[in-house]
Amino acid sequence: MGKALVVVALRQVDPFATVDPLTGTVYAQPRGGLSTADECALEHALRMAESLDARCLACTVGPQEADEVLRTALAAGATEALRVAGEPASEGHTARLLTEAIRARYADPALLLCGDYSMDRGTGATPALLAARFGASQALGLVELTSHNGGLRAERRLDCGRRERLAIELPAVCSVEPSTVRLRRASLPGLLAAREAEIPVASPAESFVDTRIRRRARTAYRPRTRAIAAPAGAAPGQRVRALTGALTEHEPPRLVFPANAAAAASELLDYLEQRGYLP
Repeated sequence: MGKALVVVALRQVDPFATVDPLTGTVYAQPRGGLSTADECALEHALRMAESLDARCLACTVGPQEADEVLRTALAAGATEALRVAGEPASEGHTARLLTEAIRARYADPALLLCGDYSMDRGTGATPALLAARFGASQALGLVELTSHNGGLRAERRLDCGRRERLAIELPAVCSVEPSTVRLRRASLPGLLAAREAEIPVASPAESFVDTRIRRRARTAYRPRTRAIAAPAGAAPGQRVRALTGALTEHEPPRLVFPANAAAAASELLDYLEQRGYLP
């Protein structure tokens, strides 16, 4: 049986941008790199591969320019690299491409690491989607990660300065925050070898059709407009009281205790119909 596989999924992003002060046009740099979250994920992957005596595979989805982030990983100590050709259309598309490419060339990984967010307005949903596709445990937004008795021990940041400690079983998909862990400095032999290394490229098995439903932005419910008679009264005060309903008797609030869900729904529909919200 071969060594276990630790995978780190990387994304090439533009860490800097130039903005024209007169027009406000944003110009991306011709060459992007790794975000701080992905650098942290790469360092964790190298450490976990050493602890688990496993291979470390760096992979990404993108055009040929994305080879640079893989060369960075190889120079730092990753044993293998893989690029999936194409432009991801969504987080779900990215997860599908990575899963199919890894399974076609390797076995399912023991551990897959990602940065918890990208700098190009990503949603951070890719790690969870990868965990679902691989059928693995997931732990997201971690600040610490170590191996322990064949599994993992992790720590996640919570609100109000609290921390949550997790015991994670392998196989697992973890995303990490950029914390105190920094990517190791690559050696000169590693840099030279990575520069000349051949990056394997996997082609998607089939074209992807984005079938996401385009939904309109959610807004508060607004009933249809209705013609309302002008307030009665000759004096301004009288008209204001008529508009606001001040000094008039109102139906007192009523408490209801429906016996079941059907009775509760019926009560709610009756109320909306009485108030004119339903035809």
